[in-house]
Amino acid sequence: MKKITILILALIMTSVGFAQQANQAKKLLDEIATKAASYKNIYIEFNNSLENKEEQVSMTSKGNVTLKGENFFLNYMGTQTIFDGKKQYLIIPEDEEVIIKNASSNEDDDLITPSKIFSFYKEGFTYSMGDLKTIKGRKIQFVKLNPIDSNSDIKNVHVGIDAKTKHINQIITQGLDNNITTISILSFKTNQPISENLFIFDTDKYKDYEISEPN
Repeated sequence: MKKITILILALIMTSVGFAQQANQAKKLLDEIATKAASYKNIYIEFNNSLENKEEQVSMTSKGNVTLKGENFFLNYMGTQTIFDGKKQYLIIPEDEEVIIKNASSNEDDDLITPSKIFSFYKEGFTYSMGDLKTIKGRKIQFVKLNPIDSNSDIKNVHVGIDAKTKHINQIITQGLDNNITTISILSFKTNQPISENLFIFDTDKYKDYEISEPN
């Protein structure tokens, strides 16, 4: 009976420990989201890396994005994407093409989009504290997210948070196919002087482009 009692106590203590870790991790992520929401706008330069060890594939692309609320202007891989809160405009200069999508059609797109970078964690995940690492002289606290949906294509997500600035430093997503995607923040600037027209798609600039609109 004594052994059973000790085992039950151990299980209770373990459960309490996991709950405390989850609360601590969620609180840290909420702190980051609240701080990001307090800025008038955010400008981020980043590297987006894809690694597949089995296929020995590794590639990195650089980009930048300006955020204001849910609106964003993204430069990435020779394209520009404007999101005005209602529609998303993918501008492809090489093909002289613009692809327009409604906001609702983006729900099943990539998990981490510019609009969701500070909020994607809020639904569909459990949380735990990860490792504290030193990256390029900075203390980075990682939070581990595990998807609740057993059918998710994602194995886990690690969000690295700069312990000093309380800004996101890295987001590492591992898929069930063992592909690892890493978003590394190179520059994080806030409250920059920007034009209000930055998030407006001006059709006059693309008169010679083929424009595909949603049905």
